[in-house]
Amino acid sequence: MDAHCGQRHPEHLRLVAAQWASALEASGFDAVVVAAGHPRFHLFDDLAPFFRPNPHFALWFPDKQCEGAAVLFAPGARPALYFHSPADYWHQSAQAPDWAAERFELRSFAEADALEAAVAKALRTHRHVAFIGENPPRSWAVEANPAPLIHRLHYQRAWKTGFEIACLERATENGVEGHIAAREAYHANGSEFDILRAFLAGSGQTEADLPYPCIIGRNEHAAVLHYQHYDRTIPADNHGFLIDAGASHLGYGSDISRTWPGTEASTFAELIAALDEQQRALIETIRPGLNYLDLHLAMHRRIAELLNRFELVRCSADAAYELGLSRTFMPHGLGHLLGVQTHDVGGWQTMPEGGETPPPNAHATLRLTRNIEAGMTFTIEPGLYFIPMLLSGLRNEAGAREVNWPKVETMTPCGGVRIEDNVLVTDDGAQNLTREAFAILDSP
Repeated sequence: MDAHCGQRHPEHLRLVAAQWASALEASGFDAVVVAAGHPRFHLFDDLAPFFRPNPHFALWFPDKQCEGAAVLFAPGARPALYFHSPADYWHQSAQAPDWAAERFELRSFAEADALEAAVAKALRTHRHVAFIGENPPRSWAVEANPAPLIHRLHYQRAWKTGFEIACLERATENGVEGHIAAREAYHANGSEFDILRAFLAGSGQTEADLPYPCIIGRNEHAAVLHYQHYDRTIPADNHGFLIDAGASHLGYGSDISRTWPGTEASTFAELIAALDEQQRALIETIRPGLNYLDLHLAMHRRIAELLNRFELVRCSADAAYELGLSRTFMPHGLGHLLGVQTHDVGGWQTMPEGGETPPPNAHATLRLTRNIEAGMTFTIEPGLYFIPMLLSGLRNEAGAREVNWPKVETMTPCGGVRIEDNVLVTDDGAQNLTREAFAILDSP
């Protein structure tokens, strides 16, 4: 663990222990076992995808080399880490890092059966034990993933500790370095596959390190929101390029999007700059006490204004908003909570007990509806796209007559724009982690 984050980890563990102790008491448990998990093999195969630890385990132990490990926590006691370090000549065996013995009651096991038996023995001193993970052994006599406890743990994940913020800052810096390398590969007329390789090299990651698969789309591919292919060929036209890619650090991931215009798209370049300006202006309005849904709706009004300004619609911005035209051009939510999961949990929760406030039907894809509070981290990622499937549906709606279809058709080969930053809410506003990293790393 690097010094920048490592010095904050003991305090992080203290805060996590206090939060979990409160959640255990409120849900009627006196202890909890959190399992890191195991890889799942592909169907009819002996190969598995990249291992990703249980995110609840990652809150305690921020190292992905932890397959088969478990943490036992009881309020008032030091958390115990049962670490699996098998004897193996097929793979490099995981070893508990030096710092683990300082922060946990550490026990290492070469055999999984011995680890299971040791946990079972420790659990005999507890009356009511929760288990978080998959498929607990019968010998543990635990209640698996009880909803009252899970709801409380998910709800409190929205607020980040100093350690988590430091990890997100470092993950954002890694991601920005990858974005700079990807941009240069695009300017050198690289293919989508070339750009992917540049991002991985620039961010210092392998595909196993990525918090989510990179989205890299040139031209019309940028209109596929989660475009999943990496074309090896260089397109004949150069309208633009969208990249949505993040990096990780100690299990925490950044989520960053940028769009760059091509040599054949001057109007598209102006649209990118205008959306970038509107995204920055929206972030300036963030304050504790606002509701994220209100931010999302405010961004739709800004999208409607851009539709009017660039003559993509014939009506006023207010009319475009009221007719719902902005929803065709920005069909996804404004953002989501960010942490040990890219789309972190609890975004709709209104109370620790699990009550939810889903978004309105017209904005059903929005992942965050909570009131904004200091210490939260989330993304702000507006987009403006020319998606043929959605545009085709719009032609049959009442607002179709207000769309400047010839102008829209000239923009469709560009695909679309997305600008995404990672934001930390402060006591009096918001700190833009992404812009800060670009300012440092992308200066002339």
